[in-house]
Amino acid sequence: MSPLLAALVVGALFAAGLRLLLERSIVRLILGLALIGNAVNLLVFTAAGTLRDAPPLVALGEGAPAAGHADPLPQALVLTAIVIGFALVSFTAVLVYRAYSELGTDDLDEMRRAEP
Repeated sequence: MSPLLAALVVGALFAAGLRLLLERSIVRLILGLALIGNAVNLLVFTAAGTLRDAPPLVALGEGAPAAGHADPLPQALVLTAIVIGFALVSFTAVLVYRAYSELGTDDLDEMRRAEP
């Protein structure tokens, strides 16, 4: 994937996520949160550069991997972000389900009116 195409996809995901975050429906808020999380993951991959070089293995007797190896740090960061993002979206979905079952609506304005 070319960097320009990746930048356009990241921008489109951020724009769609922000648009969904600004909606009154709380379900769309969750979808916007998930889209922004995926956009950030793609942004980290794009910024780090996706190399298909040799794995970062250190040969016996050397202190560092040979030149031209793939950097494992962005991959580890994105993997951790995927797990945390999934947990955040799952927790938010459970809270939304609870609020919907108590109040009978997913509209944020109607939820505010239902508060004492």
